[in-house]
Amino acid sequence: MAISKRVKESLNGASWVRRMFEEGEELKKIHGEENVFDFSLGNPNLEPPASLKKALKDLADNPIAGMHRYMPNSGYSETRRAIAQYLAEESGLPFEEKHVVMTVGAAGGLNVILKAILDEGDEVIVPSPYFMEFKFYIENNGGRIRLVPTREDFSLDLTEIERATGEKTKAVLINFPNNPTGVIYDDSSLKRLGEILKMKNRELKKTLYLITDEAYRRIVYDHVEPPIIFHHYPHTLRVTSHSKDLSLPGERIGYVAVSPLCEGTDELISALVFANRILGFVNAPALMQRLVAPLQRNSVNIKDYEEKRNLFYDSLTAFGYQVVKPQGAFYLFPKAPIEDDLAFVKELQSKRILTVPGRGFGKPGYFRIAYCVEKKVIEGALPGFKEVGEKYGMRPR
Repeated sequence: MAISKRVKESLNGASWVRRMFEEGEELKKIHGEENVFDFSLGNPNLEPPASLKKALKDLADNPIAGMHRYMPNSGYSETRRAIAQYLAEESGLPFEEKHVVMTVGAAGGLNVILKAILDEGDEVIVPSPYFMEFKFYIENNGGRIRLVPTREDFSLDLTEIERATGEKTKAVLINFPNNPTGVIYDDSSLKRLGEILKMKNRELKKTLYLITDEAYRRIVYDHVEPPIIFHHYPHTLRVTSHSKDLSLPGERIGYVAVSPLCEGTDELISALVFANRILGFVNAPALMQRLVAPLQRNSVNIKDYEEKRNLFYDSLTAFGYQVVKPQGAFYLFPKAPIEDDLAFVKELQSKRILTVPGRGFGKPGYFRIAYCVEKKVIEGALPGFKEVGEKYGMRPR
């Protein structure tokens, strides 16, 4: 059987997240779901807010004629207008509905952007550790990923980004709050990143784009306010979705927002709309567009995730694990007590604890925990984390 060489190569390095999730499903068949502690997949366990459920019921009880038909490829005007109004209030910038393109989740949005801007061989700079699917999205659209390391605390290493930016660079792609680390890049770092990109634009005599994946933007803790990168660089495209803040991952609804300060905005937006169509998305789901339009300021109960983060972080650090405390999202990214992160993850698996090796995110020697689960799953897994840690020489702090 002959399949694409590119797809075959990608399959060999396919998602460790899915691989561990599938192994977990097998363990659940053997031991029962209640006896397996699955932290492999970032699948929100909270239900959508009551406001969304009410809006869904109201729409079902009072259907709008033609509500399931095609609409403009960029999405419903009223939905884009509502999002633009929210972005204008948040940023103080003159966002209009034309600056918003509705997409099939953040993943769809990223593919739309990359299809619209990349020529064959263009490079996209991505700080590591990173969400592994970025590599496939970039390669899907003819580009090449250029990984740059982050600092010890997973903050941006701006020197490395500046060094990596050259003739082949087309964009920088950052993700915050970050998957897998939960880190939020601070305002001063993003301001400096904007200055570097402006300088490189002048040097290279071309426009570099800054793409920000902010799907976890509202999942933040300790009263942290995520910076607004639109303030620091005009050629910014924000991608987000309502998978996390409204707990709608299966509904695939998101959008791309183009900064109103970006040069050549009309041509860029036309390219995004065209890419939305030719990639086969055609348009974002009609029903979801109608539902999320008035809910731009709503979210699930963030305190629930914060309590789980605190429980997990406090317990693991007490056991002796080294962990950067996440400021957002719902992941922990501890350092493994041995160099071989896969071997350590397998050891945890012997306790029926499922995590993902750091090599799946471009950072061997670490492992990811997705704590968007019931509290009892965390509580049930903690003794196993302690026991395996002690096996490799960890001592309680």
